[in-house]
Amino acid sequence: MSKVLDVQNLQTHFHTRDGVVKAVEGVSFSLEKGEILGLVGESGSGKSVTGFSLLGLVDAPGKIVGGKIELNGEDLVGLSERKLRAKRGKDIAMIFQDPIATLNPLLTIRTQMQLALEAHARMSKKDIEARCIEVLTKVGIPDPAARLDNYPHEFSGGMRQRVAIAITLLHGPGVIVADEPTTALDVSIQAQILSEMKRLAEETGTAMIWISHDLATVSSLASRLLVMYAGRVVEEGPTAEVLRDPRHPYTQGLIDSLPAMAAPGEPLEQISGTTPSLLSLPEGCPFAPRCSYATDTCSSAPTVQEAPGRAWRCHHPLNLKEAV
Repeated sequence: MSKVLDVQNLQTHFHTRDGVVKAVEGVSFSLEKGEILGLVGESGSGKSVTGFSLLGLVDAPGKIVGGKIELNGEDLVGLSERKLRAKRGKDIAMIFQDPIATLNPLLTIRTQMQLALEAHARMSKKDIEARCIEVLTKVGIPDPAARLDNYPHEFSGGMRQRVAIAITLLHGPGVIVADEPTTALDVSIQAQILSEMKRLAEETGTAMIWISHDLATVSSLASRLLVMYAGRVVEEGPTAEVLRDPRHPYTQGLIDSLPAMAAPGEPLEQISGTTPSLLSLPEGCPFAPRCSYATDTCSSAPTVQEAPGRAWRCHHPLNLKEAV
């Protein structure tokens, strides 16, 4: 497999009147061709800001202040807006959470797809229509030729998201960042889209980063997981291993809170406390105030510990005997 994306020590900060919000602090990972990487964590963990940072879509007062984002060997950090625009959609693309906000309600699907194609390529109208029908077929839109002249409101929620995904696929980008694209959909439609995205990755070699707070959804799709908390990656590893044998107490808390883990009629487990403000993180481990394993040692920042294929950031990793 070949590496298409390499992120090293990414730092994205928001400079506000109240102080500096370190939304992403020292995030590193790589992505191979055809790989699906799951990025999970609670709201406010920094996962969406990480995704937006990869495409240079962080608005002021946010700014990437450090690190590298190498796409096919080229560092995107510091590129001009013009050069970034030339890569967005073509080499790296994003599927947003809400297709209503993504699609223009005043334009037909044909027009929107045509504009997306013309942004990076010169094509005849015949070739444009053929390409639009091809990608709409891939994402499961029935009778795509007829649906091209429909407006977004003429599609159901699930079909709108399929159209948004089809637009993302138009130029065959090497990397797709999906920011909770199935959150608002019902379970059956969600399962269909997940299955189709997995198939597309296998067939086309497109690498994906699937961002979600829903660990159950990501576990059915991603081969590898990154668990984020307070802007930092606290655990990383193959999906099956992380779910079966988590090292970080936060990861264990996310697993325990899944509905499937509770007996019928029993209340769900929950992680005590709330996500801390990024303006006033506690000294040392940011998860310590919510962690039942915390000790005085946790007043100092934990370093990254590693095992073959695994990494975690915790002074008191679970299953320590097996970990070392």
